[in-house]
Amino acid sequence: MKKIELLAPAGDLEKLKFAILYGADAVYIGGEVFGLRAAARNFSFEDMEAGIEFAHSRGKKVFLTLNIIPHNEDIHYLESYIETVGQMGFDAFILSDPGTLMYVRKVAPDVEVHLSTQANNTNYMSAQFWHEQGVKRVILARELSLEEISEIRKNTPMTLELEAFIHGAMCISYSGRCLISNYMTGRDANRGACAQPCRWEYELVEKSRPDSAYPIVETEAGSFFFNSKDLCMIGGIPELMASGLDSLKIEGRMKSVYYVANVVRAYRKAIDAFYEDPQGYVYQPEWYDEIRKVSHREFTTGFYYGKADAESQLYGSSAYIRSYDFIGVVKSYDPEKKVALIEQRNNFKVGDAIEIIGPNYFYHEQTVDKMYDAQGNAIEVAPHAQQLIQVPMDQPVDSYFILRKAKEKVNG
Repeated sequence: MKKIELLAPAGDLEKLKFAILYGADAVYIGGEVFGLRAAARNFSFEDMEAGIEFAHSRGKKVFLTLNIIPHNEDIHYLESYIETVGQMGFDAFILSDPGTLMYVRKVAPDVEVHLSTQANNTNYMSAQFWHEQGVKRVILARELSLEEISEIRKNTPMTLELEAFIHGAMCISYSGRCLISNYMTGRDANRGACAQPCRWEYELVEKSRPDSAYPIVETEAGSFFFNSKDLCMIGGIPELMASGLDSLKIEGRMKSVYYVANVVRAYRKAIDAFYEDPQGYVYQPEWYDEIRKVSHREFTTGFYYGKADAESQLYGSSAYIRSYDFIGVVKSYDPEKKVALIEQRNNFKVGDAIEIIGPNYFYHEQTVDKMYDAQGNAIEVAPHAQQLIQVPMDQPVDSYFILRKAKEKVNG
């Protein structure tokens, strides 16, 4: 049985490393230009080379996003950019524009091409067309059901791979082809600069009274009629496996290291459990519980089980649910002293109840009884961003382990 790929987002080099160490088979990244997440930190050429080396040395893959819809002014630099990245050893380029595909086939013919979800592929005829143009994998539109995906699989050659998003933010517009951001802010969503106006609160204005705004009452909290819930298919692993997909994709290049690591490891556990015993597979609620411990909106299964309906939208708020704080990353561990060197990411202090997670187990809890600065001086609190501190550990830990703190578990 060919094992399905778990594909994770990586907004920068650090996130790439965490994604791979926590269970991703491949990651997708963006350069400083020509990807659809301009607000992410993204990758310099130097970081690309380091990321590829890190991934390949562990048997993992790296895909580069080139999926903007370019205008004439983009083309000259796009061509030189492709010539540079085409020599780096990427496992695939993700693109949506036919002209970009043509140039990639010309100057980097050995690099696989994956068709972005931005191309709105919703049927097997279109998928076959792109495959005949040299596309190895089609990333299907988010608006497809499991039944439709299975039909595409049955009507396309096995040499064409199929990929679909299974987790993360959803776009109100068809597969992300949005013009609202351009209209409202002048920021082009199709060139990586979306301002996310679908998450804003709206009021009604009558044409002859432009200074008088009237609420559109969805709930007492406001009106968010463009605002989608986040996608989560952790409960649908058997159905995803049976659909014929080759790759399951997580959204979130602008999310935190903690988000990437924890979501990836939950899906990794679920996928591995399925392969260990497909007939006896049992969904574990703790996988979903772990996913809910990262910043998220309420969840939906999107279009997988049929058309999205009113239950797929959020009407009360566009805010994220944040029940846990990501407070630190283990840099090293001294097994003799049982002390970890921690790089702080959010404020925490002596007396706090914390949880430590790693790639191979979900978590253990402990209380921070003592804390020292990098020079060994006792301190009560770690308030400075990326401050190096030493914390005694109840159990052994390792580099890249993550510390988190439940918001309700704060002393005082």
